[in-house]
Amino acid sequence: MTEMPTVSTSLYKNRLVRAITISMIFLQIGIWVRNFAILLFVVEKTNNNPYAVSMISVIEFAPIFVFSFIGGTFADRWRPKLTMVCCDALSAISVFGVLLAIMFGGWEAVFFVTLVSAITSQFSQPSAMKLYKHHVPGEQLQAGIAVFQTVMAIFTILGPLMGTFIYQKFGINVAIGIVGVAFLMSAVTLLSLPPDRKSKGKREQNFMLELAAGFRYVWNRKVLALLGGVFLVAGSGLGIIVPLGVFLVTERLGLPKESLQWLMATNGVAMLIGGGVVMGFARRFSPQKFLAVGLLVSSLTIVGMGLSTILWVTLALQFISGLFLPSIHVAINTLILQSAEEEFVGRVNGVLNPLFVGGMVTAMSVVGWLKTQLNLEIVYGISGLLFFTGVVLSIPIARAFSEQQQETKLVLENGELPD
Repeated sequence: MTEMPTVSTSLYKNRLVRAITISMIFLQIGIWVRNFAILLFVVEKTNNNPYAVSMISVIEFAPIFVFSFIGGTFADRWRPKLTMVCCDALSAISVFGVLLAIMFGGWEAVFFVTLVSAITSQFSQPSAMKLYKHHVPGEQLQAGIAVFQTVMAIFTILGPLMGTFIYQKFGINVAIGIVGVAFLMSAVTLLSLPPDRKSKGKREQNFMLELAAGFRYVWNRKVLALLGGVFLVAGSGLGIIVPLGVFLVTERLGLPKESLQWLMATNGVAMLIGGGVVMGFARRFSPQKFLAVGLLVSSLTIVGMGLSTILWVTLALQFISGLFLPSIHVAINTLILQSAEEEFVGRVNGVLNPLFVGGMVTAMSVVGWLKTQLNLEIVYGISGLLFFTGVVLSIPIARAFSEQQQETKLVLENGELPD
């Protein structure tokens, strides 16, 4: 019973965890204000033009496909602290530049804010993972990642309200200014990170060789290859249900579309609680168990929500689903950090993240057609089946991870370095 407080106390004393958590709070403020202020601004300027509105999502997700591999590879080549500070500073500078453009009438420049920050995040996020791998003890990794998940859950609840309020109360200029200040404060916070280690010698490989080595590394490591499959099916399953929430409310529950906010609020509160639960029990359960249980619960609750016609049952299932959702995110990131060597962390993230986003975007693009061909409960059943496929893929991960740990132990005992 004394382990949890000890872990939590030592975790919060970690200089890196404190700095990155505070930085993440500033980034979340900037991201949510940016997303909702720009959305409402574009809707107003274009008279609710669906093409213009959809371009916001395209600009937000497209850089993940284009720059994730590149950003992950450069994150392994560059100094992580310097990379993160420069990325946030560049985002802040671009925001203030866009603010000037808007003040002189070039409102279309708001799209540039989303584009730049979406690109820079593909370089800074894997750099943060590398620092975490190096500075956080292995037994604290899962609890530390749960801290980040909890921060994200808080802003899932507060972010939309905050972004909408600031835009409606103060307008786009003030909103964009707040985004720039938030990114700048994140960069300043990251200056307190421990200094980057000096590189040991010069790299012999060029960029393309290291990029290719990242793909081979993921393919040849069974744990990471299986995680890639989990990323793909989970992203696809999520991409199916996200656009259909409004139909769940109107068709299955017979309520007005505005009632969707109660499902979203329930999910956000559950995610907040779930992040704290994972953090508290991080030492008691392996990430493999967290992953399998989280995927299984998601599968069952999604199918249940598709079948339910009673509001309180749907809300209860939504709460249970949100409660276990952080365990999936935390488990996957913990397994990545525990399975990948430090010099490959950036490239592993660069390979795996596009699988999740690709599955989600592809599912979103076909879900409209599915909805016209099949009943809503069947479509939700397909999503549940995809998450259950993730459960099946997660079962051999435990054995593969154990085998990998034993191989690493033998290599170190023999005084040899891993390949």
